[in-house]
Amino acid sequence: MELLAAALSAACAFDQDGSAGQLSREPAAAVETPAAGTAEAPPAHPMTADSWRNLIEQIGLLYQEYRDKSTREEIETRRLQDSQTDPEETSPSEETPSEAEPTVENKAPPQINLLRNSNSRFNLWQDLPEVQNSGVLSILQPDEIKLQEAMFELVTSEASYYKSLNLLVSHFMENERLKKILHQSEAHILFSNVLDVMAVSERFLLDLEQRVEENIVISDVCDIVYQHTVNHFSVYITYVSNQTYQERAYKQLLQDKPAFREVISQLELDPKCKGLSFSSFLILPFQRITRLKLLVQNILKKVEEKSDRESTALDAHKELETVVKACNEGVRKMSRTEQMISIQKKLEFKIKSVPIISHSRWLLKQGELQQMNGPKTSRTLRTKKLFREIYLFLFNDLLVICRQIPGDKYQVFDSAPRGLLRVEELEDQGQSLANVFILRLLENADDREASYMLKASSQSEMKRWMISLAPNRRTKFVSFTSRLVDCPQIQCVHPYVAQQPDELSLELADVLNILDKTDDGWIFGERLHDQERGWFPSSMGEEILNPKIRAQNLKECFRVHKSDDSQRRKLGSRNRQ
Repeated sequence: MELLAAALSAACAFDQDGSAGQLSREPAAAVETPAAGTAEAPPAHPMTADSWRNLIEQIGLLYQEYRDKSTREEIETRRLQDSQTDPEETSPSEETPSEAEPTVENKAPPQINLLRNSNSRFNLWQDLPEVQNSGVLSILQPDEIKLQEAMFELVTSEASYYKSLNLLVSHFMENERLKKILHQSEAHILFSNVLDVMAVSERFLLDLEQRVEENIVISDVCDIVYQHTVNHFSVYITYVSNQTYQERAYKQLLQDKPAFREVISQLELDPKCKGLSFSSFLILPFQRITRLKLLVQNILKKVEEKSDRESTALDAHKELETVVKACNEGVRKMSRTEQMISIQKKLEFKIKSVPIISHSRWLLKQGELQQMNGPKTSRTLRTKKLFREIYLFLFNDLLVICRQIPGDKYQVFDSAPRGLLRVEELEDQGQSLANVFILRLLENADDREASYMLKASSQSEMKRWMISLAPNRRTKFVSFTSRLVDCPQIQCVHPYVAQQPDELSLELADVLNILDKTDDGWIFGERLHDQERGWFPSSMGEEILNPKIRAQNLKECFRVHKSDDSQRRKLGSRNRQ
């Protein structure tokens, strides 16, 4: 998987308006450079400060443009690989990647041309005049050139990101008309700690700059990523955790203050913004921290195995993953608390009351199902009165079963811990009993076993409920954790925003294992880069047909997360002891 060309697209178009922020040259924090991990390092070719500054000044793409081009290029690259199917190819055997170690042959030169800009002076690391004039391209192996491109993308994309952040601050936040319209508290919610985020990006970029200036053959960047993630990237958690309030404040301001709406519209029309919306600038920090993790993954896939650079990349990836998870948790915590309070107000208990609000509880799924009346074996009750409506609230640790009553209220008549739920799909018994499953409560509110025969509105809704109610139930296809080489996979070609708690939001170029699918167009998938699971429409992606590509995707995924696997094995060993 290659993300290289888009990074250099970010470094290609000449910036006519000179709107990029000026970095203040202060002494960068000393960062220890690890051994490159190669048998014989090429001779050093320092890059002058003027050359580097010239490179940065020519970054014409805003980060939003870079990100879009990069992901679309990745999609096209994988489409091209997937189309190169060997007709004699057989499916890989069911072995672990460490045993089989399938690889994808790459006979093409290590250059990505899909997004080249004919008006640019250079597009890739290997196109830099300093690189071409040094002669290192004749010395380095193709794999090392690919690695250089991956590291160079991280650097140039950070410069593009800093430029976009600078525009958010200078063009929007510091606009005098906007400052007069916004109350201080409104401005604080809207822009949060973006100045801290920009300062961290500047410091990070300066250290990357220093590394590139040391040698045009970049020794490493993941050590710098690691140091900054550990010491400075907590500002991202603060910014992203404010996202729920930020979105709400922005919508409220657009609705309540016509002057605000007018100024924002005028600022968005400025050529500097290149047709991009104000909201696209507000979400930059969250997009960057998640993208940075993927860029480190891309580097990790290209470094030598068991080398110093692999160890550094694994460390950087682990710390970035911690920050990204904290960001996600921060966003979820804000919305979950409000949601739980709202649900609590709607419930009336016919049975012994159960406290709903808890810091460790959140909603997984809610909705209406049809409960069967009478014996489940009866074939004489197949009338419109056979089923009656019930409403389920499924939390991560609790199921509450209700009936809707007037006043947008729900009367609770049963409940059970989620760990004591079992589900069973009913064999097809005709149209009346289609999409029917049995829900068993091993211990309900009355401390006894209870069974409910439930009918969903569609096959996908039935499967979604069954997987949510009993998450350890075996799915149709193997999962990531099964360690089988071949598994159905899909690549996202259209972004998707989750509409329900059990759905998974997708970004362009996400690759997922298909765990289950329905006849009415839904897929239950597991994203490879973070193992997040959820449902999404099958129309959002394209299935990956080439077994070699699927195997390579899994191999790369296992390599990226092998430190996590090691930690899990150690934890499991301690638990057994």
